[in-house]
Amino acid sequence: VQLQASGGGLVQAGGSLRLSCEASGRIFSTYGMGWFRQAPGQEREFVAAIRWSGDSTYYADSVKGRFTISRDNAKNTIYLQMNSLQPEDTAVYYCAADRTFASQTVRVSRSYGFWGKGTLVTVSS
Repeated sequence: VQLQASGGGLVQAGGSLRLSCEASGRIFSTYGMGWFRQAPGQEREFVAAIRWSGDSTYYADSVKGRFTISRDNAKNTIYLQMNSLQPEDTAVYYCAADRTFASQTVRVSRSYGFWGKGTLVTVSS
């Protein structure tokens, strides 16, 4: 599986962005997917994840209620709708995938075997 994230950019605080992650490979629909982010000088952190079926989603406390993860298996794409963005959301955002997807480990980056190149989100105050 190859992943390509897009949709990053510069936005003012309070604004919105939608990130996309397109996957290659016809077995995309069987993979769990996640979004992680990494700010300068910080470790990569979990943002959101979604089960292959789309019926279970998981969020970091810091984004719950502001971000929404979704997927369109017909388009081999997942999305991250980000609303009410704050300067602390500034980071490079990465999408990740893995066939093994368990609720106990979705927040752990090493649980994902496939990663895309990141897309930069910058939120100005």
